[in-house]
Amino acid sequence: MAIHLTAAAADRVKHFLASRGKGEGLRLGVKKTGCSGWAWVVDYADTVDPADLIFEAEGVKVFVDPASLPLIDGTTVDFRKQGLNESFAFSNPLAKGECGCGESFNV
Repeated sequence: MAIHLTAAAADRVKHFLASRGKGEGLRLGVKKTGCSGWAWVVDYADTVDPADLIFEAEGVKVFVDPASLPLIDGTTVDFRKQGLNESFAFSNPLAKGECGCGESFNV
């Protein structure tokens, strides 16, 4: 079981954490919503929950709640810039489909 970050995603997380001056890493999970069933939840991990599963990728700790991991195991998180737009992009090998905007997926 693992979550992966590309170098670009790790650099972006490190930059955000440094500019905030606090944080343990990246919190990644899902919630039931969206047009395809599951929407990504991305936030800073300011605290560590004892139930958190912790992965390290490219020098960044990634915290995942146990309920989300079966839906996102093996996901690679990238950071992309396209013109004026920039965002995290997710490649989830368990996803069977995604909505058109890429905000949600189904398994």
